[in-house]
Amino acid sequence: MQLQTLPEAFKHAQPILETLEAGGYEAYFVGGSVRDTVLGRVPHDVDIATSAYPEEVKQLFRKTVDTGIEHGTVMVLDHGEGYEITTFRTESGYTDYRRPDKVQFVRNLSEDLKRRDFTINALALKADGTVIDIFDGLTDLKQHILRAVGDPSERFNEDALRMMRAVRFAAQLNFGIDSQTKQAIVKNRHLLAKISVERLNDEMTKLLQAPNAQLGLLMIIMLEINQYLPGLNQKDIDLWGYTEQLAVRQPQTATQAWTLMAFELGLTAADTGEFLRLWKHSNELIQTAQAAVRILNLARIDAPTDWDLYQAGPAVATAQVVGEISEMPMTGSDWIKRYERLPIHKRQELAINGQTLMQELKMSAGPKLGQILLKLEQAVVANQVANTKETLLTQAVKLDASPQD
Repeated sequence: MQLQTLPEAFKHAQPILETLEAGGYEAYFVGGSVRDTVLGRVPHDVDIATSAYPEEVKQLFRKTVDTGIEHGTVMVLDHGEGYEITTFRTESGYTDYRRPDKVQFVRNLSEDLKRRDFTINALALKADGTVIDIFDGLTDLKQHILRAVGDPSERFNEDALRMMRAVRFAAQLNFGIDSQTKQAIVKNRHLLAKISVERLNDEMTKLLQAPNAQLGLLMIIMLEINQYLPGLNQKDIDLWGYTEQLAVRQPQTATQAWTLMAFELGLTAADTGEFLRLWKHSNELIQTAQAAVRILNLARIDAPTDWDLYQAGPAVATAQVVGEISEMPMTGSDWIKRYERLPIHKRQELAINGQTLMQELKMSAGPKLGQILLKLEQAVVANQVANTKETLLTQAVKLDASPQD
């Protein structure tokens, strides 16, 4: 196959390949960028493979960085943007089901492509647009099929995460998985227990935002991969409802995706925190998801109050998007606009604070002071009291004189 026009990303990197070829070596664009180009998608990361060994690559270019030289990777910075160049290699001995125990540099492109995960990712592209297809990946692209290179069980024993990558690619590309590869996933899915949660999280997050996330999640269920995923291996967890909502609309961010999952699984805010911590998410994502789930669960019963929205903070935006994807009757209309119209959005925006009350009204620090501040905060949010120092001090005096709950 000959590509008549190369994407701009490849054109910018062509001088790299030309320099390597002028030095007497083979050089190709490889991996997902080639796959995406053949599919008519915009390629992102440009990966380059060459028959030149790392030290030979460094001799050809003025400015290089050893980003992974033990695995044959050198970054070339001669043309402004950095390009990673990796020497053809073979790998062996995957005792941790992730990293090879031994890497050997080779001069043969075919040997290098044999270690790739799927045929559609085992394509190489020359600088002149010629596509090298040793494992019939072009046919699989045409037929929309994911097929492992060689023996699928061997590929999954080399890196068990490839099973998650299979369902993720299916969701992103709307591809099926060929029968032998599926059988190998079922046979080897237990190996996912040996993969770090962070790597599983990365694949799942990409899947949940994919154009056909529903397909990917259905494959996870049908192949019973979920039995080896954090928090999804419990008998009372029902993923089917979540797959139905993913057919409506895909989440656009990781926070939306994981909040939607937690909500569709029927989790409370506290349960959401526990679930997302199992997946090693950031505190920021967890806190946002918890606040959004709290609002969404309240909305199942009645419209959230302004105080509810205020307590949720910026997570209101996530809650509204997730509520729409879940096809909730959005009682109380546009939560985001209601939140934006609130007089304040955090206690620090109150015109007074505890120090003001102690200095101006000679109040003592303690629980009563905290209760008064809370009531002032609630009154301002409810538009019952203006957020001015004078008005709030007057209201504080009244609250101080009244019996406290």
